[in-house]
Amino acid sequence: MKVLGIETSCDETAAAVVEDGARILSSTVSSQVEIHARYGGVVPEVASRQHLLAILPVIRQALDLAGVGLEGVDGVAVTRGPGLAGSLLVGVNAAKAIAFARALPLTGVNHLEAHIYANWLAGETPAFPLLCLIVSGGHSDLVLMRDHGQYVLLGRTRDDAAGEAFDKAARILGLGYPGGPAIDRAARQGRPSVPLPRAWLKGSDDFSFSGIKTALVRLAQAGGITSAIDAAASFQEAVVEMLVTKTIAAARAHRVRQIILAGGVAANSALRRRMAAEAPVPLLIPPPDLCTDNAAMVAAAGCFHFAAGKRDGLDLDVVPGLKLA
Repeated sequence: MKVLGIETSCDETAAAVVEDGARILSSTVSSQVEIHARYGGVVPEVASRQHLLAILPVIRQALDLAGVGLEGVDGVAVTRGPGLAGSLLVGVNAAKAIAFARALPLTGVNHLEAHIYANWLAGETPAFPLLCLIVSGGHSDLVLMRDHGQYVLLGRTRDDAAGEAFDKAARILGLGYPGGPAIDRAARQGRPSVPLPRAWLKGSDDFSFSGIKTALVRLAQAGGITSAIDAAASFQEAVVEMLVTKTIAAARAHRVRQIILAGGVAANSALRRRMAAEAPVPLLIPPPDLCTDNAAMVAAAGCFHFAAGKRDGLDLDVVPGLKLA
């Protein structure tokens, strides 16, 4: 089954064609990073307008690269949430138009679920039950997955998400935008010599990153940061330590067969190294380009939706605050 995936949840306009939930035939992404960099973050209205300009060329390119026309597509999958309402509407309306014009089945996909299914595109099939750490700009979630479509939310951030914390730290340290890659690059040159706290929230699988951010702010205000790269290395080490420690504890407690990572922060090199070194069960991480927002993951999730008989009507609407579990 060949599924056309469409992703417009934030500031990436993406389309892809995936076969049988595992083989990428094409994956095209139009990034808005340079546009939003001048503002230091994503401007929702600007993002939605850029999606309007890019959506049709991106879809055409994905179909051309896959070597198929719409007549060769068996279904359409699109991100319906969570995300920015205006951005989501562009993708959902494009998907509904294609589904209507070609009489194709349509399915709306949860953006977080799509990130999870990027692991099915990584060259091997994950083993259930598994534990997924979803880390991105808006989410830091620990999810127990017993089978396709079966999710139990074990823990989540109580304040800032890991990606959000990286963005704020990069802004404090003057490292540029987007913050996650900037912190990663700077940390490779620095030493984790700046003392920063960890919020362990004992007895819980939840995360908290606001305290680390506040500590960094206070150090900067007091003139206690003499090296931005050392501060970046220290901040990254603290965030990664909490993510890895909590994930490993949950994996042991729930006796999972595998740990998988998902979301943009899963591209962080320190997180990938430390999780690989300490995971008590086999670890699967998608390549970095499948960790960040893309439509191949949406198409992969859509394939499994269709296999389970899930279909949505043309009344499909966006849900900016859509939950996974």
